[in-house]
Amino acid sequence: MTSDLRDLYQELILDHGRHPRNSGKLAAATHHADGYNPLCGDKITLYLDVDGGKVRSASFEGQGCAISQASASLMTEGIKGKTVAEVLALFRKLTATVTGRDDDAALESSVELGKLAVFEGVRQYPMRVKCATLAWHTLRNALEGKDVEVAVTE
Repeated sequence: MTSDLRDLYQELILDHGRHPRNSGKLAAATHHADGYNPLCGDKITLYLDVDGGKVRSASFEGQGCAISQASASLMTEGIKGKTVAEVLALFRKLTATVTGRDDDAALESSVELGKLAVFEGVRQYPMRVKCATLAWHTLRNALEGKDVEVAVTE
């Protein structure tokens, strides 16, 4: 990755971390889930409005580091209008990319990360992987209807 691209990615993460999009409770939520990273204290409550198998809207409330907040912000932007199947494929691709588990079948899919590619560099910092994936694990729980707080510890 070039230095210019790394700087651009860092800038995008900082912008979304400082000024998260889709922050706040979604009044018409059909799904929600809570997530917590006990290692650093990051917390998130995710709200989704899913209708006809598509995510119509998404928002979150939470507190945490810039990476955690940026991940939730970019995620809520990136999943709107996608089908649940597309969102779950994006979850698999992103988590495989961030963790460095490139052998995951998700990487062979046609799913594009788009702006979410900014998190590729997180794999170089293993302690930050949990920050970047907390919102995503919470998303999966919300879509699967699991009423259990996600505690990202692995």
